[in-house]
Amino acid sequence: MRPSGNAISIFTCVKLGKLLVQRWRQEARPESASSNRFVRVLECVSPPQALCTMPSTQAPPVIVRFGVFEADLRARELRRCGVRVRIQDLPFRALAVLLSRPNDVVTREELRQALWPGDVFVDFDRGISSAIKRLRDALGDVADNPVFIETIERRGYRWIGPVQGAELPAEAEVESNGVSGGQAVALPPAHGSPRWKFIFVLPVLALLFAAWIFRPSYRSAKAGSATQPASFSPSTGLPHHAANREAEEFYLRGRYYWEKRTPDSLNKAVDSFMQAIVHDPGYAPAYVGLADCYNLLREYTVMPASEAYPRALAAAKKAVELDPQSSDAHASLAFASFFGMWDAATADREFRRALELNPSNAIAHHWYATYLECLRRYPESLAEIERAQALVPASKSVLADKGAILFDAGRLQEAIALLKQMEESEPDFISPHRYLKSIYLQTANYPHYLVEARSEAFLMRDSSALAVVEATEKSFAAGGGKGLLEALLRHQTKLYERGLLSPYVLAVTCSLQGNKQEALRYLKTAHDRHADGLFQIETDPSFHNLHNEAAFRQLVAEVGLPPLSQENSR
Repeated sequence: MRPSGNAISIFTCVKLGKLLVQRWRQEARPESASSNRFVRVLECVSPPQALCTMPSTQAPPVIVRFGVFEADLRARELRRCGVRVRIQDLPFRALAVLLSRPNDVVTREELRQALWPGDVFVDFDRGISSAIKRLRDALGDVADNPVFIETIERRGYRWIGPVQGAELPAEAEVESNGVSGGQAVALPPAHGSPRWKFIFVLPVLALLFAAWIFRPSYRSAKAGSATQPASFSPSTGLPHHAANREAEEFYLRGRYYWEKRTPDSLNKAVDSFMQAIVHDPGYAPAYVGLADCYNLLREYTVMPASEAYPRALAAAKKAVELDPQSSDAHASLAFASFFGMWDAATADREFRRALELNPSNAIAHHWYATYLECLRRYPESLAEIERAQALVPASKSVLADKGAILFDAGRLQEAIALLKQMEESEPDFISPHRYLKSIYLQTANYPHYLVEARSEAFLMRDSSALAVVEATEKSFAAGGGKGLLEALLRHQTKLYERGLLSPYVLAVTCSLQGNKQEALRYLKTAHDRHADGLFQIETDPSFHNLHNEAAFRQLVAEVGLPPLSQENSR
């Protein structure tokens, strides 16, 4: 069955209008009220649904009820006893998929295909788990004793709650919107005659065309004045793939959470960046944000570095592929290459490229400073961190890392003063507590060490670390510093045997005890397992007693760090 001539004309007009809107959005200034008004006018005009899809004889329900809840698939709303429940887009789409197949197992692969386009690059396993968790939170459901969503181990999920659907009127049409991998979601019936819509569309298009001709950018182009691109890379000022509004909003939300640097905020940032990628798979900044999250998750959460860094590297490479002129993308790739892959040559090249593209990139200066710190190039490292501080004076992460660099450079009192000041102003920020904990342990200031260790464990929500602190407090009270180190190693060994602690941490404790051979053994294990932390073996004061050991120097070379020399030392 073919649509009528009038219907074709309407469809053609509206398609032309949509193209005009697309072009308008690319060239119009974001703050232009007139352009936004014209866009809104055209978006109110849509072709009759019959032109786009054929009527379905098996239209699914618009509203699905289960218990005290109802899901409005058309409005994408979840309501409880008639009151709207706040739920994000991805969890709601997961709900729609599960509701479309009650009592059937929906595999994780089927969810992946339904929730993300084929060309999207995200951490699907984490994204699915996060979407289901947020959906359960919205429904008040629990995985251990589910009412609605049952987890099928190593397979997927099953909707086990009773469902009741409200069917559409017979004349309603459906449109596939990808909510459940191509399954149709009900839409309201089209009203009014095609001829009436045709009469209405033409004057709107004429108005838009007139506005297009007389828009400021059109006139300036005719006059020989180049228009500005609609979107700029935050790092370089050069044009990049323009994200749609939703992708940009999710990206900005992700950056807000990323800056907070807490376990919860970093996980929220990952979710936001993944949502941005779903809305625009070609948006390079979202991949940069995802890489930056994974670069930090192994530090601020209990995510192992062996999981975090490969994901960071893959996301950073994708960002560079999408936008080779992005300074941020090159900085993220440099960070993951050095701290995750121990590839100093690639890191140096990428850091230099990032700063060449944008000398004012504060993140690039910041991370380049920490890279130089690990190479014991302290004057250069301090110069870079101060450049970063000048660009973003309010950045707490820059200030905290400056304190760590000052300590490694031998300026102990300056480091402690800066970090203590940060603790007072930012008591919930983890880094100052972590850095002071390390400083106090290495300088045998055990009472202060225990205070900072407890604060860090509490902020990290790490129950295992908190148990270690409590045990070492008792041992310190009974046996002083020696008792503390013995208890610390004993409990660290238990965590290590359970796979919860890096061998590098045990190497630190053994070295502080004076047990060189055990320290070297754990360092060798850390190297073989590519454990986090090994890139700082040259700068860690805990290992100064190992610098003359041949096995230690061999490890330094295998990690890719420059040979130990007095030139690079304090």
